Amino acid sequence: MRFSSLLVFPALSASLCAQTGAVSLPAVTVVSSSVANQSPSGTFSSPVSALRYEPRIDLAGRNLAEAQADVTLRGGIFENTGIRLGALSLSDPQTGHYLTELPVDPAMLGAPEILTGVDHALVSSNSTVGAIGYEWRPVEAAGLLSISAGQNGYNRQEFYQGYAVNREGTGRRWATDVSWARSESDGAVPFGEHNFERLTARLQVADTRSQTDLVLGYQTKFFGWPNLYTPFNSNETENLQTLLLLLNHRTALGEGDFAEAGAWHRRNKDDYAFNRFAALGPVHPFQHTTWAHGAAVGLRRTVGAFVVNLRGEVSADYIKSTSLIAGKYRSRTLVRYVVVPEKSWVLAGQDRVVVKAGAAYDDSNRSAGAVSPMGEIARESSTGLFRRIYASFAETTQLPSYTALNSSATAGLFRGNPALDRARSCNFEIGIRVNAAGWTGQAAVFSRRDVGLVDWTFRRGVTARAANAVDVETAGIEIVARRSWSALDLVLGHTALTKDPDYRGAAVDASFYALNYALHRFTAAVTARLGQGFELRLDNVARVQADNLLRVVGGSRALTSALGVHYRPPVWRTVALSIQTDNLWNTPFQEVPAVPAAGRMWSGGFTLVW
Repeated sequence: MRFSSLLVFPALSASLCAQTGAVSLPAVTVVSSSVANQSPSGTFSSPVSALRYEPRIDLAGRNLAEAQADVTLRGGIFENTGIRLGALSLSDPQTGHYLTELPVDPAMLGAPEILTGVDHALVSSNSTVGAIGYEWRPVEAAGLLSISAGQNGYNRQEFYQGYAVNREGTGRRWATDVSWARSESDGAVPFGEHNFERLTARLQVADTRSQTDLVLGYQTKFFGWPNLYTPFNSNETENLQTLLLLLNHRTALGEGDFAEAGAWHRRNKDDYAFNRFAALGPVHPFQHTTWAHGAAVGLRRTVGAFVVNLRGEVSADYIKSTSLIAGKYRSRTLVRYVVVPEKSWVLAGQDRVVVKAGAAYDDSNRSAGAVSPMGEIARESSTGLFRRIYASFAETTQLPSYTALNSSATAGLFRGNPALDRARSCNFEIGIRVNAAGWTGQAAVFSRRDVGLVDWTFRRGVTARAANAVDVETAGIEIVARRSWSALDLVLGHTALTKDPDYRGAAVDASFYALNYALHRFTAAVTARLGQGFELRLDNVARVQADNLLRVVGGSRALTSALGVHYRPPVWRTVALSIQTDNLWNTPFQEVPAVPAAGRMWSGGFTLVW
């Protein structure tokens, strides 16, 4: 597809270079082939930005998606989605709300990959529904300077520079890149301002078979929003500082085999204010710091007639908090081992059948261990209509967050539950991938049972949300279709879900998360190359949401869109101009029930690439 090619600016495709015959510039940012607008109009781009209109992801944002966003897959909630950077599974032990606090420029990452079923169970730790995976992009010997401004006092500045030694050689290649970005705005609503800054530096050593990345990132984020986390008409704020240190290595062993390893450390400081105007003493009522670190090794290796998939991972975390002081523990260690043998048979016409069957073992010093089986059978073809047909089963498990465990069960805004234990998810799905008449597509039908899922619930007359275990039967279908023409790219998506919850006798009037889902969600991403350096990008989501008494504004049906118009002068190809609008129709739909929607936001930008 044309718009999945390299970008020289978050909204400009390298295909524009091809139209005029100009020299193609190196890529300096990541692109998702499923969405049109890669960057937001209200702040700098982060790894979560390209997920806003993904067909298979339902992103629920507070203020900006880059301020705080809950990433959900297949009707799950924010806590049971995972993030994978290279060989490593990262986590947010405090709540899961801060899972996407990644101080990494998306220019350093490849396109996001949605992992579900066996693909997810094989490589991700302490998540149950699915994960978002990113690989580390080779450093580009290129630079970028970008600025933009818009309504509500918004302004943004970004800088990227990459440098490589032995760039064209065949031996070892040393490279480094650094990125800095900041933005600020008065906000789309009163007391909805933000002030963000991020710095990322990377050292990379690579050759024709392997790549090693050492990454250091730091970001600070302050933002406000009414009803940010509670439905009690309060002006709330978040003040976050996140540090990430990561080492990742991957070696290709030929014929699809590989070895990978890595280690990571993340510190996240969170100072949350329920009432930003309250007089705060020396001890803030909601101040938390989490330290999390871990290491992982993975191997895919052909041994005779079999392929063996192996993975081992260990992580440890600790929390220091002014409010999360109840519960059973404030530190823990988790380990995970995975063994999945694989066998394939070649059929007539070069088709083949692939069978995987194995299991994972999860354990912790805070909970009993669990064995989780997984298996998949698939028929794959390089020609014809059906390129892949598969059926899979996978179990996964997860331990609850510190907020759910250690919040007071009888007082405060967030009521915890010390009785929560390991949750289990069982997923069965059947899917296909097709290629016909220029279209490519994929579809899956799935059924999932979550046992002991941690949900946050509401009860009339109680000024708090409570953590409750719920057993949920979820069934759904997801479809994605793509087509590219010389002047147009189109990606269409549809997901449909149904749920049957059992709160085990708990008094529940509404759910903030487990029952906040779309019965039907349709997406359409359009990229139109208009000629003479102009390009139009339009993302759309139309939804029919399940009823929720907490959603008092915006109803259950909504259409949200993002529009970008970009211009690259044919005679000056290193310059790009853009005008972008998020929430084009000023839709009041509340992505998180009771949390006000961000209004329409427009901005204009200028980018220089070298």
